[in-house]
Parts: sequence; C-alpha cells; structure tokens
Amino acid sequence: MVIWLLGLSGVGKTTLGKKLSEYCARLGLRSFIIDGDLVRNFHDNDLGYSREDRIANIKRIQLAAHVISESGSIAIVCNISPFEELRRFSRKKLTDYVEIYLKRDISALQKDDVKGMYRKNKNKTDIVGLDVAFDEPLHSDLTMETGNESETQSLQRIIDFLKKKFPERFS
Repeated sequence: MVIWLLGLSGVGKTTLGKKLSEYCARLGLRSFIIDGDLVRNFHDNDLGYSREDRIANIKRIQLAAHVISESGSIAIVCNISPFEELRRFSRKKLTDYVEIYLKRDISALQKDDVKGMYRKNKNKTDIVGLDVAFDEPLHSDLTMETGNESETQSLQRIIDFLKKKFPERFS
C-alpha cells in the first residue's frame, strides 16, 4: 500500500505523514515515511529544481514506495508532486495507491511559511505554486483544505477514509 500525501510546501504533508505512521504503529502495521527532502539529501542533493530534475526525484520516490509496498509495509509519501502525469503513473503502477491532496491557498502558506521555504528561496530557486505550475490533482481519493481544520481533525479524516476503504487493515 502507498499513501501519497501531496500539496504545496508548508501544507502539512510531513506532519500528517508522521502522525499517520504513528497511528499505523499503534495498529501493528509497519510503515515507512518517504519525504521528498529525505530522498534529495540521501542522493547528496545531486538534482536541482528544473522540471526534469523534479521529475527524476519523484521517480526515485515512486520506486522506493513500490519496493516498500511490495515488502508488505505501508509507504507514506510526503511530497509536493506537482505533475499530474507522474500521479497517473503512480495510480497505474503502485498497488493500493491512495492519493491524498492537502490543499491550501498559496498566500496563506507564504504568510505562515512554517519552514521558511518561501522566504529563503524567493528569487533563488523556482518555487512550486509560484514559479512552477502545480497541476491541480484530477483523481485524488481524498482532498482536504488543511487551513480549515486542526492537524488532529485532518488526521482523523485520513484515518476515517482509510478505515472505510481498507477496513481489513485499518479497523
């Protein structure tokens, strides 16, 4: 199973991914978080932020998610994932792929800027949502406006969704 949390920087992907992993552990389910930054750091930041480099990084993540899933663990991916064609590929290739779109207005994300990503990278690197287009997801299994609810509420919505879709695993 691959649970892919996607959305712009600062929307809560990693925070919710970690909480979801903790929930899985309480159920006795093995999970592993794959964060886009983790993958970049593992490869000594050998890729930049061009469209081609972003695609290459996401393909690395897709392969890692596939291997984790095939081993019987749950891959929890936390990645911006701005390109619909790669999401289509994930839906086609990854077993029990669940796409969860965490949505929030870019101006609110810039204002909060929890990781300082928007401030630090302005005029240095292309930022998804500002300089690089973010393809609005066409087929997400769950879309959540994270600015309208607490982390606890968002996590509960994800858990409720998973319990309904996969009752044999999450109940």
